[in-house]
Amino acid sequence: MNDDQDTGIPRVRLTWGRRGAHEAAERGDILVVVDTLRFSTAAATAVHHGALIYPCATDEAVYNALAQRVGGEVALHHTASPTPTRFSLSPRSFLTVEPGARVVLPSPNGSTCSQYGSRAPALFVGALVNAQAVARAVSHLLDGASHLNVTALACGERWRIPDEEGALRFALEDYLGAGAIISTLPFSQTMEAQVCAATFQALRDQIDAALWECDSGQELRGKGLDEDVRFAAQLNIYDTAPILRGERLEIFVADRGHALA
Repeated sequence: MNDDQDTGIPRVRLTWGRRGAHEAAERGDILVVVDTLRFSTAAATAVHHGALIYPCATDEAVYNALAQRVGGEVALHHTASPTPTRFSLSPRSFLTVEPGARVVLPSPNGSTCSQYGSRAPALFVGALVNAQAVARAVSHLLDGASHLNVTALACGERWRIPDEEGALRFALEDYLGAGAIISTLPFSQTMEAQVCAATFQALRDQIDAALWECDSGQELRGKGLDEDVRFAAQLNIYDTAPILRGERLEIFVADRGHALA
């Protein structure tokens, strides 16, 4: 058991959605944004291959203005644009991205939650594909700042037609992605975080089937995006932790000015 566990003060939390991102940032927690299908997996893939990713909400005027200002290009799903774009929320679209490419990546969940949490002392983007790398980066910062905690944010999905219970819906893929990261963090955890980590551990050998059969996986498969679901189910294929620096996600390097006071 770790020393911080003995104090009874949890340093690792789990939360959901845009409100959770905002509250974690206001609380001063390090934030890990998990949107497994597909923003986090796409961002991890892009940053691993040397791209600079600019998370952005799905407002056309906003993302076009951002792309013009930073000298980048917008990544859009093919149904969101009358003309095809080089990149999209598909992680496979970034497998051949050139190092240094600047890409604005809009999405209603991961990108938007990243903006809601942008005032956090550090914001990482994690998924199954880079869970251990993100946990190591977070651990590095927590080890160096005992006053800091971390919140793993499962972004969740959004109902097309919100009702009295709101727009946010549970997303198993984000829960498992958050659990993969939390299970590697050697710090005391809230009960919600412990259960999330335990769920991942229990399903670790069934991750492929879990993503394939979950609601979001079925939705993507219905759009012919089977390979994106398979891609996102890979565990720890990247040793890269994207961190938000200003407006963009880049590779976290411990000795490159990312340490926190």
